[in-house]
Amino acid sequence: MNSANRIADWLESRWVTPAYSGWLLGGLSMFFFLSATNTLSGWLYVISGISFALLAIAAILPDRMLRGIRVQRSPIRPVTAGEWLTVELQLENITNQPKSLIQVQDLLPVGWRSPSTFALETIAPRSTYRWISEYAAPRRGIYRWHTVTTRTAAPLGLFWCRRSHTAPAIAVVYPAVLPLAQCPLIDEMGRDASLQFSHDHRNQSANEGVTRSLRPYRWGDSTRLVHWRTSARYGELRVRELETFVGGQDVVICLDSAIDWPHPAIADAVTDPFEQAVIAAASLYVYAVRRNHSVKLWTAGTGLVQSSQTVLETLASVQAGETVRAEPLPTAPLIWLTRNPAGLNTLPPGSRWVLWSDSSSGPATTPSVHAPTHDPQGVLIQAQWSLQRQLEGTLDPRSP
Repeated sequence: MNSANRIADWLESRWVTPAYSGWLLGGLSMFFFLSATNTLSGWLYVISGISFALLAIAAILPDRMLRGIRVQRSPIRPVTAGEWLTVELQLENITNQPKSLIQVQDLLPVGWRSPSTFALETIAPRSTYRWISEYAAPRRGIYRWHTVTTRTAAPLGLFWCRRSHTAPAIAVVYPAVLPLAQCPLIDEMGRDASLQFSHDHRNQSANEGVTRSLRPYRWGDSTRLVHWRTSARYGELRVRELETFVGGQDVVICLDSAIDWPHPAIADAVTDPFEQAVIAAASLYVYAVRRNHSVKLWTAGTGLVQSSQTVLETLASVQAGETVRAEPLPTAPLIWLTRNPAGLNTLPPGSRWVLWSDSSSGPATTPSVHAPTHDPQGVLIQAQWSLQRQLEGTLDPRSP
């Protein structure tokens, strides 16, 4: 922006700045005044005087038109990346005079599309105008912006006047969540003989238990599970399906956000390893909640968080290479999401891991993964494979 534009912007935001028609009328007024001075012609003085008076009135009225307008913003509902974000503005006319021909501009955060602009014809006295707009959420994050500007040249169109209004906005865009149909990382967590009574164990030793449903008898079913009263009623064998009880094993998902992650030339959720890790953490969390596990999230900047809203907001704001403010990793079994294979050997017993391979080194396996001390299982993420398919697939790091 050159100096002339800066001066015009400063004048418009604090007083007024002439429009093209204002400059034209000002030039003609000056021409008539100089001509009248040179010729001492009275009618030229009258024309120049009327023109200057019209310019003075046109410079005062736009500022008055923008006075008495109060801008408020409704709370913005959080959305997931890729969804539409709804923003609602309320412009209230608190005066007894109508406000007309006003241009409103909502200054969106950097990285979004150009500032949203709309024009309204009139706001009746003591009334409110509501404007609702929708934007495609570009990517996860917590976005804040504060300024809404109103601009007008009414009623004569000779001078522009712009005023800024403070209307704080906070838009939370959660990371995308993959619809996992299965996930061995979660399903295998805490599967221990002392904590779980398996379905096979009940077939062999249980006569009584919590019956989930009844189904027709199939070859190989234990006769201990036959529900004789119902079988007599239907005239065919009916077998009880018993609930499977799993011990209260917590699932702790840990995102290694303290290290530096590689950034591709064109960063997006498909090619950026850290964005993939955030999506994986959100997907694992939602999947574990659906399986009725007690789930927590750990990041280097926040430590352990648990409630769904807090976890998703943490994942929306987390950044790679953030300062470590949290306590050390939990000693219980956890799921470790990282791109650094050096720490896999030190994970607590029973842990799982998700490792993002270096795209520059190709799909070769990482030497540190072969024989960890506690033999934690995991998934080696390869860029050429679908992230969802890898999270749903085998735990063998050599077969993504």
